Amino acid sequence: MKIAILGTRGIPNYYSGFEQFAEFFSVFLVNKGQEVYVYNSHNHPFQEKLFHGVHIIHQNDPEHRIGTFGQFIYDYNCIMDSRKRNFDIILQLGYTSNSIWSFLLPRKSIIITNMDGLEWKRTKYSKPVRQFLRFAERLAVVSSDYLVADSLGIQSILKEKYNKKSTYIAYGAYPFKNTNESILLDYQLSKYKYNMIMARFEPENNLDMVLEGLVLSNIKTEIIVVGNHQTKYGVFLKNKFKEYSNIKFLGGIYNLDHLNNLRYYSNLYFHGHSVGGTNPSLLEAMASRALIISHDNIFNRAILQENAFYFSNAQEVKELFLTVNKELDSNFVQNNFDTIVNEFNWDKINGDYLQLFEKCMSRNKIGK
Repeated sequence: MKIAILGTRGIPNYYSGFEQFAEFFSVFLVNKGQEVYVYNSHNHPFQEKLFHGVHIIHQNDPEHRIGTFGQFIYDYNCIMDSRKRNFDIILQLGYTSNSIWSFLLPRKSIIITNMDGLEWKRTKYSKPVRQFLRFAERLAVVSSDYLVADSLGIQSILKEKYNKKSTYIAYGAYPFKNTNESILLDYQLSKYKYNMIMARFEPENNLDMVLEGLVLSNIKTEIIVVGNHQTKYGVFLKNKFKEYSNIKFLGGIYNLDHLNNLRYYSNLYFHGHSVGGTNPSLLEAMASRALIISHDNIFNRAILQENAFYFSNAQEVKELFLTVNKELDSNFVQNNFDTIVNEFNWDKINGDYLQLFEKCMSRNKIGK
């Protein structure tokens, strides 16, 4: 099969979950004998034409100059380029800025779209933008030949809202085994003597709620906050909590070995995401044997089930800071690690996608 992956800033990953998946999955496909192309932003740090056998196609991406609207231009450029390459399958990761160009997608290609989360629920967007995202979601559903839902919650919503079937395939993670305590020295940390939260700096990820709970608890244990804080919301949080020396904003960390060790040696790991499907950082935390304190919602509970502590407000976060300890609650840690090994490992997830692609190709031939 000749396969293209659209909808990310490119590989290797320097950004987020979809980029991480695109990196792992594209290399997996090449190792299975497929011909794979991934679209990269023209200013992506990786400028080579091949990445472990994956063909890289750089396209102009003006987002750095003109802001969010640049994403639409970048997706337009990717889709227009795809029209001349005779792909068997185009996998779209998300729909936010590419669905308006769906009428330009090559008709002979099979279009498979991972619907991501409920983008129109994100509070960072204004009301008009959220209305647009509802429209974009519908366009993506209608224009795709097949849909992928990365959580059972998203799958149910697609069925109820659009009466459209989808294939449930979650994200994956590699079970983490290569512990290296010396990495903590780079961050001036000691094992099990700090807590951690990792997320994009967006209101629906509840960093504010977790940090407010920490302040209410009055404990002095450090918490490291991992994520790009050079945003409007990041500036707000840094200003709000600037008087608390035990809150350390580390910025974005993209070295997976470092992240895994930071999660592994943390005391409590807070997962505040409240919108979307299966979050990649949650699976990686499970795979890193972190003790997870999660925001209470259907998406997180579908993955963690009873193997986490849950919170819905800052007061509950406060109580968890005061009562929970990794050494005393190790059963949750092992249960989550076993879940990664048995259900969410990358080999299984990648294999599920490849199986879907093969089924789609087979159905397409029969249809013709």
